[in-house]
Order: sequence, then C-alpha cells, then structure tokens
Amino acid sequence: MIVTSARGVARYNGAMRKPPKILATRSVDDSRFLRAEHVDLEFSNGERRTFERLLSSGLGAVIVVPMQDEDTVLLVREYAVGVDRYELGLVKGRLDRDETVEQGANRELKEEIGFGARELHILGTLSVSPAYMTAMTHVVLARDLYAERLEGDEPEPLDVVPWKLSELHALLEHAEVTDGRSIAALFMAREYLAGRYRPQP
Repeated sequence: MIVTSARGVARYNGAMRKPPKILATRSVDDSRFLRAEHVDLEFSNGERRTFERLLSSGLGAVIVVPMQDEDTVLLVREYAVGVDRYELGLVKGRLDRDETVEQGANRELKEEIGFGARELHILGTLSVSPAYMTAMTHVVLARDLYAERLEGDEPEPLDVVPWKLSELHALLEHAEVTDGRSIAALFMAREYLAGRYRPQP
C-alpha cells in the first residue's frame, strides 16, 4: 500500500501479502541456474589451494531501474524463496538466447511492471558474490516509459511501488529491502542522473 507523507513524498507502508506455503524441500543435483567446479590454484608465494566456484548456467542477467519521472523509480514487491518473504526491489531477470542487454531489460520491464522504455542506458555490471560465483548482472537505466505488457512467468501479479530517488535513504530503512543488487543499482542510477557517475565504455 502506498501512503503519502505531509511533504508529498510517496512512501510504501509494507502492507503484507501472505507468503506462499512451502510444501517440501529436496536436494537438486542439476540446477537450471548454477553448477559447481573445483579450481586448483598456485599463488605467487608458492601456496596451492583448491577453490570451489559456482558457474552460472544462464546467458547473463539484467537489473532495471525504471524511471517514471526524473525522481521517481518504479520498484516491485515479489516473493523471494531464498529468504521466504516478500522483497521490495528492482525489476530483474535472466537474458534469453540471442537477446541483447537492452532487449532483455525491456522484455523484463514489460513482463513485470507492464511498461516498456524508449531510452535504455547500461550503467555497468554487478557481481552477486565474486569470491565464489561467476554470475554477473547488467544494470540498466530505463527512461521515457510507455504502457505495454508481455506475459511473464511470475506465479502472481507483482505490486508496483513508486519511490523517490531523493528518498533513497528512507528506502534503506525498509525491512523488506535487503537485495544488494537493487540497492547498488539504485545508487548507480542516482549518481548517473546527478552527473556524478559516468559508466566506462
């Protein structure tokens, strides 16, 4: 639920949707997301170690910062099975085969929030956990939005939550905001829009 403060700033008050019930858990030998490998290394001081890393089985991923206007970003609230609760964050998803980063970002926007974007800028890439994962996520700023919806694979409609980038500090205090990629991408977008950050070509 969206509430407006006395200053006219849209705030999300965290109205709760009941999370899905977990019916069972089991080990997965072959995940469609990740697979593991051992890496034998010798360091410059002669020390040898074997590390384990998780390999992404996909083609990369995108996280999108959709700007409704120069200060309003559209967030989504969706169930996150890793922490078994609803999380408030940005549109995100894996790239499909033969899809550019911009095409994937636009498709995810249409599937998750019912908007496309006429203007897309790649702001950089983020690693999820560089110590043991190879997966990388492209950060994309989306502007000049227009209404268009594509059928996605979400099991339920997502709540779309407008938030002011100028109130980003307040978002960090929200109990449902813990996704590091969303937080980092929002800061990248804010600094880019303020002219303090320019992506390297």
